[in-house]
Amino acid sequence: MTATSSSLTSEPLSRDECQRRLDGATVARVLLSLRGLPAGLAARVELVEHDRLVISSRENAVLLAARRGDVISIQIDGLDGDGNTWSVTASGIAVWASPDLFDSERFQRITDCGATLVILPLSVVTGQIEL
Repeated sequence: MTATSSSLTSEPLSRDECQRRLDGATVARVLLSLRGLPAGLAARVELVEHDRLVISSRENAVLLAARRGDVISIQIDGLDGDGNTWSVTASGIAVWASPDLFDSERFQRITDCGATLVILPLSVVTGQIEL
């Protein structure tokens, strides 16, 4: 039996295009080290001031990473209008954030439900689209 596969090509996305996609995202995977192993944890995200993401999560690992100032990443994926898959990853040094920093009722509701806010500066942003 032989396996056949179609060859996919990918193209990089510009930083502006990556940020546009991040701006439209509401949910992402937070990528970090958990007990020495890689982990991806679901979280809500919102782009603020074009160069920072606010991550809201109930996961203790995300809070601990932010309090330690760990480098973490987030990843989002999607489909464009032509059915091509794309992926964007952003990395930076996580910082715990007080809900008082934001004048948004949305953030207040999230933290009232027990979530922690973490700021992720977009130090490194990469993306690609599969054609």
